[in-house]
Amino acid sequence: MVTVANGTGEIVLSMRDLRQVAGYAAESAQEVLEIFEGAHPADPRPRDAIDAAWTFARGGKRCKRLRDTAWSAHKAARDADTAAAGDAARAAMCAASAAYLHPLADAHQVKHILGAAAHAARAAELIAGGDRGVGTEHIEHARRRATPAVAVVLERYPAAPPGGGRVGELLRDLDEALRGRFRGAWR
Repeated sequence: MVTVANGTGEIVLSMRDLRQVAGYAAESAQEVLEIFEGAHPADPRPRDAIDAAWTFARGGKRCKRLRDTAWSAHKAARDADTAAAGDAARAAMCAASAAYLHPLADAHQVKHILGAAAHAARAAELIAGGDRGVGTEHIEHARRRATPAVAVVLERYPAAPPGGGRVGELLRDLDEALRGRFRGAWR
């Protein structure tokens, strides 16, 4: 159990909660990995980050490998030749870093929960020539894929923060769509 008490309340996260979030993030990033690998077939960094996230989600330890692969995927995003490949690598980075969701009542923590899905949606949108409808469809798919466990963790946090360009917009759209979706399903 991870608990932090603060002025806005207490957020409690179990290892199961973190694994659920990491699995959701890994699945989101996996959906667009081919965008990065198509542009950079010899670069394993995003795949390694997603693999590390899956390992944790399936019961592995929360270890240095997660952090290292997240940083490596972040570097791969910076090195990417296209914006779509960069967002696909950022989705992988978010997947590996999801295991480090902090129990702080901070809106920026929502990025650990939904960041992989938002970056994946943006990558799909960009590969479709910037078609915002593709991003919206991707967010709808991410909404349908979310489990009650992911939504209940999300609802412990303040709403997603403003800013962040198109990725931030997609993040807020998904955040809004998931809040209250399973209300009563787990209580």
